[in-house]
Amino acid sequence: MIKDLNKDNNSCAAWIVKFLLERKVKYIFGLQGGHIQPIWDYCYKLGIEIIDVRDEKAAVHMAQAYNYFTGKIGVAMVTAGPGVTNTVTGVANAFLSNSSILLIGGCTPMPQSNMGPLQDIPHVDILRPITNYSRTARVPEQLIRELDLAFSYAIGHIGDPGPSYFEVPTDILRESVEEKLILKEWMIEKKKYEIYPNAQDISEAVKTIQKAKKPILITGRGASNDREQVLNFINKFKIPYLDTQDSRGLIPHSNPNNIFAARSRAMSEADLVILVGRKLDYQLAFGSPAVFKSAKFIRISDSPSELTDNRRGHPEILSKPGEALKQISNKLTKFNFDNLWISDLRKFHKEKLKKAQHKNIPKLGDDNKINPNLIFQVLNKKIKENFIGIADGGDILSFARIGLNSQYYLDSGVFGCLGVGIPYAIAASKVFKKKKVICVTGDGSFGFNALELDTAVKNSSNICVIISNNGGWNIEKHDQRLNYGNRVYATDLSHSDYAALARSLGAFGVRVEKPERLEEAIIKALENTPSVVDVVTSATIMSSDALKGLGFVRKYQALDVWDDMELEYRKN
Repeated sequence: MIKDLNKDNNSCAAWIVKFLLERKVKYIFGLQGGHIQPIWDYCYKLGIEIIDVRDEKAAVHMAQAYNYFTGKIGVAMVTAGPGVTNTVTGVANAFLSNSSILLIGGCTPMPQSNMGPLQDIPHVDILRPITNYSRTARVPEQLIRELDLAFSYAIGHIGDPGPSYFEVPTDILRESVEEKLILKEWMIEKKKYEIYPNAQDISEAVKTIQKAKKPILITGRGASNDREQVLNFINKFKIPYLDTQDSRGLIPHSNPNNIFAARSRAMSEADLVILVGRKLDYQLAFGSPAVFKSAKFIRISDSPSELTDNRRGHPEILSKPGEALKQISNKLTKFNFDNLWISDLRKFHKEKLKKAQHKNIPKLGDDNKINPNLIFQVLNKKIKENFIGIADGGDILSFARIGLNSQYYLDSGVFGCLGVGIPYAIAASKVFKKKKVICVTGDGSFGFNALELDTAVKNSSNICVIISNNGGWNIEKHDQRLNYGNRVYATDLSHSDYAALARSLGAFGVRVEKPERLEEAIIKALENTPSVVDVVTSATIMSSDALKGLGFVRKYQALDVWDDMELEYRKN
């Protein structure tokens, strides 16, 4: 007999969904369970689309990508116990990326607390170290006030942006709350605070720039909404520009100030680094004077944590990055940059590019399998930059950072989190409905969330997944071979037929074992999304990260060359 036990439009579950609608939430990424069914049902009744996944971690990855590509909060919802614990890696990844996500979790009814109920575990304690906010809402009339607070923590009203975790016992979800007890101020849409720079900081920044001869500007995640202001600034003053993993695509590679091929030289020779929306973590050698030999830093961000780590700024400007750059630009009327150095840096960059372009790329490795560089050669030839590029993996990520030249780009990030590729791509396809979304992934990283192809098929996601199938955890295999006496152990994978897996799930799948078939296969896959191109690639062609020793984990720095510089610096 069919019953309807979820008819109270003033239930806490109903209020949660009405709150999310007020906040313009269009999608929730999640996996259903009994503890959250009252909310899930109201999403159906009130019209929030749920993208239901095969694993909860993927839901959080999707929420993170949605936040990255839209600037809006990403919302995920999961059930109690394993539902919540399965999200831990995804939440940690979002936390380290300062991503605004709201994770709604289920938990056991209050009368069953501490009695050994189904799926009972201290979710809040588990997630507290990797969230801005982690709470159980137990008082019905205060539930929306607490949800409003969780939302504020997530979007950065109380510190850096980052994940919030909010859970409600199932019995509380069914409690009714009168409308007069839900204050309108808790419900109405909240936006990120706009922080404007201190005039004294702007003046100090101008003075610092005026003293510089060899400035460079480096961006990170925090500059993602300030493309126009960054572009205007570097173009006006002809300042050499470098991106990082989380700001790829912000400034086109074709811009003459983007000297990405001269990265090491620019970092070593600059006397001033204008760092915009970026931490000085391992990807920037922690700002070490061993690598940035003569540099002072100006640090600009609307997140305090991106102003003070490892190296202090002269000044440190807490502000909307675009607004700070605009004000500096207006006041910077005199400067004395070394134009010869800038010109020589650009020339060096162009020569490196020209050399790389004219370099003969062998089609096969020593094992007679396809060179992974050919994947990017085909993409650059056929679709240029007009697509969304997602990169996922260890070894293949190194190739992708050089070869995947897309207008919008997202990868495994500072956490090095494998398995993000397909979830990120599915979320991107919800945002960019008329653009191609291309995910290039390794065979190892593909395995983490391979079954999300099922989610892609259900949602008719316009995604093409290209797998570099080299039969192993390749960056680790090279490390074992080069640094551990060639004892290659437990790092092999089978060259499994992932195209057949894709077809079994209802996606288009094609396997490529010959280089001359690669271009045709990719074109056909782009026309028949969701799709998988399973490219059997060579394990003998070393990526730049493998060559630089990333797998070895050196003492002071991530890369061999930087670690050697650090050792030399400490000696002298």
